[in-house]
Amino acid sequence: MADKPLIIAIDGPAAAGKGTLARALADRLDFAHLDTGSLYRAVGVGVLEAGGDPANEEDAVKAAKTLKANITEKILQNPALRTHEAGSAASKVAQYDSVRAVLRELQTGFAQNPPNGKAGAVLDGRDIGTVICPDAPVKLFITASIEARADRRFKELQNKGEAATYGAVLEEMRARDARDSDRSVSPLRPADDAFILDTSDLDAEAAFEQALAYIESKISI
Repeated sequence: MADKPLIIAIDGPAAAGKGTLARALADRLDFAHLDTGSLYRAVGVGVLEAGGDPANEEDAVKAAKTLKANITEKILQNPALRTHEAGSAASKVAQYDSVRAVLRELQTGFAQNPPNGKAGAVLDGRDIGTVICPDAPVKLFITASIEARADRRFKELQNKGEAATYGAVLEEMRARDARDSDRSVSPLRPADDAFILDTSDLDAEAAFEQALAYIESKISI
C-alpha cells in the first residue's frame, strides 16, 4: 500500500451521473467510496424530521452536528435520503459554511484514511476537487445538459412511484443549480485541473470507460 491513499475526486451537478460513476470506479479499483452528497441529504432530512427549516442556518447546523456525532453507514443508506424532497433540502443546508465546516472533517478523514485498509478512495460531491481534496491526483467533473439531467431525475422519480412532472423537476433543478453554483462558500465549479466529462449523450458504461481511461493515464493502478 502506498504511503498516502490514492484519491479520486469527482464533482458535478445533480443527475449528471457522478454517483453511478463513482461507485463503479470504486468497485473496479477496490477503493473506498463516499457519496458526500448523502451527508448533506442526511442533514436536510434531519432538519425536516425535527420540524425545522433547511433554509434556516441554526436548524441546519444543529442537524449537521447531530449527524456527525451519530453517523453510521445505515444512516447514509436510508431510502429517505434519495427522495426529491431530500435533494432540495440538501441544497439548502449546503449553502451555509457553518454546515460545511462540520461535515468537512468527516470527508477529509475518509479520504486520508479510507476504511477497511483500502489503498484509495473515491469521493463524489460538489466541492471535492476544489475544497475537500484539492491535492487529489485525479479530478473529474461530470456534467450534462440540464434537460438531460432533468429527464434522468424525472424517470428516476417515476420508477420510485413518486408524483412528479418533468416541468417541475426541470424548474427545481434550475433552482438547485443556481444555489449550488452561486453560493458564496464552496460553489460548484470544476477544479482548474479537472477532466470534464459531459454525459449528456453517454450511457453509464461509456462514461465509465472514458473516466477509467483518463484515470489510467494519470496514475498507476
